[in-house]
Amino acid sequence: MAEPSAATQSPSVSSSSSGADAAGPAAGGGGSPGTCPGLGVKSCASSCAVHDLIFWRDVKKTGLVFGTTLIMLLSLAAFSVISVASYLILALLSVTISFRVYKSVIQAVQKSEEGHPFKAYLDVDIALSSEAFHNYVNAAMVHVNKALKLIIRLFLVEDLVDSLKLAVFMWLMTYVGAVFNGITLLILAELLVFSVPVVYEKYKTQIDHYVGIARDQTKAVVAKIQAKLPGIAKKKAE
Repeated sequence: MAEPSAATQSPSVSSSSSGADAAGPAAGGGGSPGTCPGLGVKSCASSCAVHDLIFWRDVKKTGLVFGTTLIMLLSLAAFSVISVASYLILALLSVTISFRVYKSVIQAVQKSEEGHPFKAYLDVDIALSSEAFHNYVNAAMVHVNKALKLIIRLFLVEDLVDSLKLAVFMWLMTYVGAVFNGITLLILAELLVFSVPVVYEKYKTQIDHYVGIARDQTKAVVAKIQAKLPGIAKKKAE
């Protein structure tokens, strides 16, 4: 009699253990690329790198990325795109030209033959193969097709509630657009991306509790609205 109970319990145990294994690398942020299920090595490595970045696993690396992008967005808020791009290119050229001249002078004084200081980088093959290009295009087309299908479904009112949600969201965005411009929203988005995951990781239990309450209340309101709409009520009855 003990064997059937163990057999019936084994799927749930195995599923929970597999879920824990899948969540393990994400929670730790240091899992190897091969431990991410259902993803390729490159996709898993890139997703783990992004995860480690926004969760501040490496403070120096995250601080560098966060500071650089924030300064760039603040510069775009104050100056035009052409000015910011020109100043960035001038700054980069100033560094590389100065270093090139400095190394040439040092080689002339010491009479050494070290060669070009950037030779190791000049010899790197950065050409994009046709196979890699097609892989990127195919991956992008999957997302484009999903987006097109979603747009058609929303604008042709396949589901009235979803279309109404989009209408309410766009109506709210008109007020947001009257207060913020695009650059300001990007700055706020970056601040949220680099702060919300860390706060959620620290206060996960409390946040999940209140989010669950809000989700239940939202589902109750949506169910009441759907019950009052004759078309949806008839569709559910069928």
